[in-house]
Amino acid sequence: MATPPTAFNQGPPGQIPRPRPPLQQQQSAPNLSQRRFPGPQGVLPNSPAMFRPQRPAPGPGGFAAAPAPGQGSSPNGVPGNPAMAFNARSQSQDSFRPMGAGQPIGQPGARPQLHQQDSFRQNASPQPFGQQPRPAMQQQGSFTQPGQPLGPRPGLQPSPSPGLAARPGPDLQTSAPNGFPAPLQSAQSQPSLGSGVPLGGPPAQQPGPASLSTSSLTNDMGNMQIGPGAGARSARSRRQYAKSPATSTGDLYSPAGGTSGPTPAAGAQPYGQQPGGVPMGRPGMPVGLGQPAPMYGQPPAPAFPIPGAGQPPVFLQQQQSFSGMQPSGVQPGMQPGMGFQPGMQQPGMQPGMQPAMQPGMQPGMQPGFQPPMQQGSQPGFQQPQPGFQPAMGHGPGPAGPAAPARSRIDPNQVPSPITVQEADQALYEDAPFSTMSKSVPPLPSTTFKAIDDGNCNPRFIRLTTYNIPCTEELSNTTSIPLGLIVQPLAELAPDEEPIELVDFGEKGPVRCTRCKAYVNPYFLWTDGGRKFVCNLCSIENEVPPEYFMNLDMSGRRMDLMRRPELRKGTIDFAAPKGYCQRDPKPASYVIAIDVTWNSIQSGLLKQVVEGIRELLYTGPKSIPAGTKIGIITFDKAVHFYNLSPGLDQPQMLIVSDIGDMFVPLNAGFLVDPHESRAVIENLLDTLTTIFEGNRTHEPALGAAVQAAHAALKGTGGKISVFHTMLPTFGPGLLKNREDAKLFGTEKERTLYEPQEYFWPKLGQDCAADGVSIDMFLFPTSYIDVATIGSLSALTGGELYVYPNFDAGRDGLRVAKDLITSLTRTFGFDALLRVRVSNGLKVTDHFGNFYMKNVTDVEMGGIDSTKAIGVGIKHDGKLDEKRESAFQAALLYTTATGERRIRVHNISVSNTSLLGNVFRYADMDTTACYLCKAAVAQTVNSTLKQVRERLAEKCVKVLAAYRKHAASSSSPGQLILPESYKLFALYTLCILKLKAFRGGPDMPTDIRVYNMRMLKALGVTESVPFLYPRMMQLHDLVSPYGEIDQKGLVKLPPSIRVSAERLNPAGAYVLENGQQMIIWLGRGIPGTFLKEVFGVDTLEAVDSKLKVLPALENPTSNRVRMILSRIQQERPRYLYLQIVRQQMDQFGDIEFHNLLVEDQNSDNLGYVDYLINVHRQIQMELSSS
Repeated sequence: MATPPTAFNQGPPGQIPRPRPPLQQQQSAPNLSQRRFPGPQGVLPNSPAMFRPQRPAPGPGGFAAAPAPGQGSSPNGVPGNPAMAFNARSQSQDSFRPMGAGQPIGQPGARPQLHQQDSFRQNASPQPFGQQPRPAMQQQGSFTQPGQPLGPRPGLQPSPSPGLAARPGPDLQTSAPNGFPAPLQSAQSQPSLGSGVPLGGPPAQQPGPASLSTSSLTNDMGNMQIGPGAGARSARSRRQYAKSPATSTGDLYSPAGGTSGPTPAAGAQPYGQQPGGVPMGRPGMPVGLGQPAPMYGQPPAPAFPIPGAGQPPVFLQQQQSFSGMQPSGVQPGMQPGMGFQPGMQQPGMQPGMQPAMQPGMQPGMQPGFQPPMQQGSQPGFQQPQPGFQPAMGHGPGPAGPAAPARSRIDPNQVPSPITVQEADQALYEDAPFSTMSKSVPPLPSTTFKAIDDGNCNPRFIRLTTYNIPCTEELSNTTSIPLGLIVQPLAELAPDEEPIELVDFGEKGPVRCTRCKAYVNPYFLWTDGGRKFVCNLCSIENEVPPEYFMNLDMSGRRMDLMRRPELRKGTIDFAAPKGYCQRDPKPASYVIAIDVTWNSIQSGLLKQVVEGIRELLYTGPKSIPAGTKIGIITFDKAVHFYNLSPGLDQPQMLIVSDIGDMFVPLNAGFLVDPHESRAVIENLLDTLTTIFEGNRTHEPALGAAVQAAHAALKGTGGKISVFHTMLPTFGPGLLKNREDAKLFGTEKERTLYEPQEYFWPKLGQDCAADGVSIDMFLFPTSYIDVATIGSLSALTGGELYVYPNFDAGRDGLRVAKDLITSLTRTFGFDALLRVRVSNGLKVTDHFGNFYMKNVTDVEMGGIDSTKAIGVGIKHDGKLDEKRESAFQAALLYTTATGERRIRVHNISVSNTSLLGNVFRYADMDTTACYLCKAAVAQTVNSTLKQVRERLAEKCVKVLAAYRKHAASSSSPGQLILPESYKLFALYTLCILKLKAFRGGPDMPTDIRVYNMRMLKALGVTESVPFLYPRMMQLHDLVSPYGEIDQKGLVKLPPSIRVSAERLNPAGAYVLENGQQMIIWLGRGIPGTFLKEVFGVDTLEAVDSKLKVLPALENPTSNRVRMILSRIQQERPRYLYLQIVRQQMDQFGDIEFHNLLVEDQNSDNLGYVDYLINVHRQIQMELSSS
């Protein structure tokens, strides 16, 4: 077979393309149409495996054999060819050619073959684990070859950032001989000046492709250093092979600004600093004098080292730039990377003077360095620019003498989500993702096109790892939770193929007689097509006569191409009558509106009426054809409306006996909105007038929901409830149980449970009858979301909370939320079951639903945004030569009244190597899964215990990798696996969520609302919710804000969410999938305000604007196009909030709380938390 041409993935200019490793494939295939399968036949002829590439024949122990020495072996055992400048495919598509003698293992595009004798043990050589021998005279931190003098690396210049040593890093590794993803390490500690090797001196160029960027934080001899490429783009690649350029400078971060986003305008100082990088003091106070304690609304000061952390690490730093220093920050006469040494003269010192020790320094620390920071304010630090708003929860700190301007670690040197996401997006910019490619799927944040050729689209199912551990012991060793997130009705991309519908008639689809699995591409057809072997339980079944088909010479069914259920990972089956509890009918919607005094006075009733009008008649979206609608209003009584099309005006029927609720109408309540348009519009016009003088303060919420449930009991559908206050009248009346004294105690968890059984029972009844409930709550005080919100939690509905509702601020949002909830893809009367193959079992389910048994998830309704977490454990030992299969089947009724079964299938490899579990792990899915699991724990544990478990899980996962994959590295090194290098940041983001963070300032209703939201979020939505996206809006140039060749608006680069990235003379948009904030700096130019808002000053900007004015100028068009594109990417309506620095206090606090890399929300900043995690890992390793 001819070798296909080598394909290369090119990233953005200046970036090194990174390969995405293919998933571990344990078995080999004899040809393109067959694969090994244990059993009498041994071949799965008509499986999607026929599209898989060939594998090299297994060597000793079942592993791929390395080529003979004469065929190009390198000294380290990796196939090599010194003449090769880049990787190329050999005749066997998964074998690899080498990249030079002595080349480190794991260069881009070349994965070494695994050898059994190297698995799970260290090499016999004294070299560090996973590293190659170095020449005796080679100095770490330089690029050399044996026999070549040390010299400068071509193209590598000293860093322009003051004081940061510009030194090349060592050769880095992505895989080790034992099959682990080898630790990506940075250079070791710098040699002394007496070593005879000038720092930054000229090492010779190394042959072969450039080394990969590091994901390690090095801490040798107590001195932590951030590697030159830490946080660079992840080594993810759509293809198995990729070309690598000769240098890696494109992956090195510039310490001054980095590559994570646009830099401030020319001449603008960093946010909160004066020229020269000196922190800015308060107005009227000279720099260097003591600063008073920060006022409320001012940021907390930096802090001293973490208690108990031992010797503080010394960082690579950005020293302040003083006159007389070199542009690169190196003092004249110094060499790059030297720093200030004892006896050296600092700027401004007289000869012979010794440098004074800076406050907070410990003995042995160099001046200009600072120890790690901890949470809290400390005296002796200057405050950033006035008006900088902090996170809530930080009080004023004590005043003290000011410390000199201090340098700190460059945040660009730690792993960044921005670089990882941008690199992954570049891989799929113009190329689709094949679901059978056996590679890790694109990141949830990536815009991609998936081709379903056997496994389901990752939009429907994502696994926490795509190599399943063979044993429970191995799974426990990694500490990575084994599970999946299923989003059954997720929306497809516009250019993806729609899901095909297959009708098997009255007998229904073919299923396994034992485990009831549905027919899928992984069934093995035997006995000439008369039998099939189930891929989940391995039982042989008889093929129904009507489904029989002969097999061809290769063992495939001859009707394979006409059977989408045998080729597609996702399929819809038409459900026969045996799958229906009632005759399927189109969905019906009931809208129940609170018409008490609160609703009338706040303007809520008027906004809901306008939302209904837009939904039914005037808006671009409408409810599906054939659906019916009914309207209920309620105060102390429940009001029904006869909307029959033959009436001239609607008729109101009042039920005052709410203790025995019933529906007084047999016909005319649920009507076609188009047939009864005149009557419905008449009702909408008069509703506000009818209840204008209502003074009732006690809404009978329970009775209203009972009435709506009774109306939908025979058909199923959705109830949308608009409610304003704690129900203290009628069935299910509640009392105010909010008690701040319970916060932080064992009894706090009782606040997160329903206080009255009436509400959970009502929710379960609705779910059983195929009715889901969306709750729209508008509290001005405690409303007990934990209790009345259980209606939506148990029925698969949505919960919306609008605290202190203001019609001008929230009115548009209410209307848009109502429209979105009733027009997106929706199924009701739903039941979900997840099946797994032999050796595994389903143990947990996390989400908003109701379960009568341990296997079936029942939901009154489910829409395209709802996702469910599924926990999986081992039920035996898995065969490494086979695959693990997962099947999720959803039985539901569409909004148009069709009963269907949607089936998602995915099959992945098993592995006995811990390294492969990490290599093919999906960190985003793990973070989403942990959020759902943590919410479930709040019922039985305190919030403090939940937070501790989350932090402990982060430490255990990273410590497991450190212990088993990098055990020979220096004990002071923090080694981060490539797939999990952002795990510490995401854990910190979870701890900062309103659902989990501590403090008495978080109302119970808001906390519970966020908990219920997390339980329903899919992976794609959870990523921005954890780590928001921020982009600049000022100084936009082409092509940003313009439509590209794909018809999409080009967005500006994302910026890391930290206050340090903000230019006080700039404008930024920040969104997290739930809300959108435009932050306007105090020094924003008037020209920008004029072009975007139509005003000349910041004071004149209306902070209650929900839609930007359409002004005829390029800047206005670009900004509005960017906001429109962001809204199109999110399934929920993003309500807009304008925040003006120093003017909108509460908005500024909310904005800065979303800057998750900063110290806020009663938690550390990113860098400090990473240091804390490092210390905990060291303690974990020492204790084990």
